[in-house]
Amino acid sequence: MATLFKDILITDGSRDKAKRVHMLVSKGRIAEIIDADRTPPTADKIISGHGKMAAIPGFVNAHTHAAMTLLRGLGEEAPLMEWLQNKIWPVEEKLTPEYIYWGTLSAMLEMLATGTTCFADMYFEMERVAEAVLSSGMRAALCRGITAGEPGKLEKSLQNNLELAEKFHGREGLITVQLGPHAPYTVPLEFMKKICDAAKSHGLGIHFHFMETEGEKNNLGMSDEKYLQESGLLEAPYVALAHAVWLDTNINLPDNFTLVHNPSSNLKLGSGVMPLAKWLDKGASIALGTDGASSNNRLDIWEEMRTAALLHKGVNKDPLCVSAAEALRMATYEGSKAFGFAQKGMINEGWVADLILINLDKPHYIGVNEENLTQYLVYAGSSADIVGTMINGKWLYRNGDYPTLDKEEILEQARHAREAILS
Repeated sequence: MATLFKDILITDGSRDKAKRVHMLVSKGRIAEIIDADRTPPTADKIISGHGKMAAIPGFVNAHTHAAMTLLRGLGEEAPLMEWLQNKIWPVEEKLTPEYIYWGTLSAMLEMLATGTTCFADMYFEMERVAEAVLSSGMRAALCRGITAGEPGKLEKSLQNNLELAEKFHGREGLITVQLGPHAPYTVPLEFMKKICDAAKSHGLGIHFHFMETEGEKNNLGMSDEKYLQESGLLEAPYVALAHAVWLDTNINLPDNFTLVHNPSSNLKLGSGVMPLAKWLDKGASIALGTDGASSNNRLDIWEEMRTAALLHKGVNKDPLCVSAAEALRMATYEGSKAFGFAQKGMINEGWVADLILINLDKPHYIGVNEENLTQYLVYAGSSADIVGTMINGKWLYRNGDYPTLDKEEILEQARHAREAILS
């Protein structure tokens, strides 16, 4: 079924200014974009914007732990390692595959309502996460968190991650799979080499927490650059480094590396502020993530986009260092590219129709036009303005409804899981 977006504004992270157009979506892709003063094409469904609606690419949450919605509010206002060791890891021991399934679906309700069309998830029982993704029609990059523990745990976790890739990588165009070593302090260097070798031999990317805190940097035992070389990360097919708050900006990262900036989580945990402006000056690929709902505590990429655009202006005393267009690109295209999703994250003919529909008929959009739409969205707008989230040309969220998900059952099951793990 074809859907016509009639007389709307469109923009993305590659455009100098927005454009007023008719846009036809058909067979999961953007089939046609024509100027709004021309006769619109025919379609089965017409959404009339009257110049008061905007469409932008769907957001990509490039680093999260979705089922941690069940752990939201635990261990508030504590440093990272204290928070992990005393509050999070003990409760995670009580998580079952079923609880993770419902916790993930609960996260998906949040993310769809706030415009996220794809999320990169590192957690446990990822087969159940993949099932949730496929049942909803959402898009995801999945990896099993690999950590040390009892004898054989590292090997078992890696094998589980490889089995996840064999079963789900590329499924229905909705899922890519990466290998997910947790962090340098939970995965010994020698085993990191094995993970990187496995990534190379299986053609898989790596999703890895790196240089999140100053303590992690001080305890690494070598320079950041030497670690990247010794571990084999530089030879992996592609790599997403989550956080990178304390990563040495003198390093020249390969083109297949993406740094995932998680500004709200880093601020809340007191981890510091990533030197984003320096990385942008070096031409590094930067995506945005929320981190888990127990450390952020939101799963709202629009908020991360605004925070990233504002925070670094203040830190650098430079109002030009991160533009609104750069922030929008980080929230959309860069995350798609980082995890192997092609032709997503821009509004171009032939590209996949992963889109957000935004209501501009609100007081804070008075004065919006083609010249300033991107700036209005980043600085004045919020995810509360979203009226629809579309993936593969189908609505997964529309005016408060979830056509592919049973909201009431998900909320009931998630509440039960939360009570069970805290009992």
